[in-house]
Amino acid sequence: MNQEIVVSGIRSTGNLHLGNYFGAMKNYVKMQDEYPCYFFVADYHSLTTHPEPAALKQNVYKVLAENIACGLDPEKVTLYVQSDIPEIPELYLILNMLAYKGELEKTASFKDKARSQPDNVNAGLLTYPTLMSADIMIHKGQYVPVGKDQEQHLEMARNFAQRFNHRYGETFPEPEAFNFGTQLVKIPSLDGNGKMSKSENENATIYLCDTDEQIIKKIKKAKSDQGPLTEFSEMPDYIVNLFDLMQLVSAKETVEHFKSTFNHCTIRYGDMKMQLAEDMIKFISPIREKTISIKEDTALIQKIMKAGKEKARESASKTLAEARKKIGIHFYC
Repeated sequence: MNQEIVVSGIRSTGNLHLGNYFGAMKNYVKMQDEYPCYFFVADYHSLTTHPEPAALKQNVYKVLAENIACGLDPEKVTLYVQSDIPEIPELYLILNMLAYKGELEKTASFKDKARSQPDNVNAGLLTYPTLMSADIMIHKGQYVPVGKDQEQHLEMARNFAQRFNHRYGETFPEPEAFNFGTQLVKIPSLDGNGKMSKSENENATIYLCDTDEQIIKKIKKAKSDQGPLTEFSEMPDYIVNLFDLMQLVSAKETVEHFKSTFNHCTIRYGDMKMQLAEDMIKFISPIREKTISIKEDTALIQKIMKAGKEKARESASKTLAEARKKIGIHFYC
């Protein structure tokens, strides 16, 4: 097994969707057999949007269940809840002393959130990249399987690691995005506007918990047109999106068939969407059913959480002790 440590997490808000699976989960599953892996539910991060307490608990259980249903094995990886590891907020505090207001305000995520929730521009939104850095650095993570929208945060994590090492001595590796050599994945929304989201534009996002009927309804409403008028026309972005989605879940010959009909001006988008919906259902329904089964077994979920907590704290406590000693917070021995 490789020695480089893999760390990544998913917020405990909203429902996991295709973007989460192909941008992160698919790589998680591949990595668990090759690397020491720490995967967590980021419930602290979700507090920036002030979720209801009862909903927070259920969402944590659901995300854990979905992680396992997607193929993660708690016997192979350290699967835990962020708030179970008190060393993370302490390292977060330390890293905030190395973060600067100006750089935090320039992050795309902060600007987007400040625009979308102007009445709740809290400090947690501003320092989101610092907490994300603490999540990674607490285990001395080197590889982070993230989606394209997290690249800027990962760059900031490298900056914080560099600053700590420069000021206090070599301690943290500089984390990098890792997708087994493939390009970071960005899954398009069904309306052709941006990417799929856990909390926005639900009708244009396919969730791993969607029923068969919901999947069919959403794909039928996906943006399309009357079809090309000349052979081998350039595809509009929203049609490219449909083909991108089909490439994820359909057989290669299916994709090639519909590309051929597009190039020869005979494509019927209704047929293409129905085929895409059928293939999407075949892909999602096993994950959905397994998630429901695991989530209903509260004893199993809590057993997995406790085991993950113990393993994660063992790693985190060593890292924090080393960081405190380097800083000089080391008074009793």
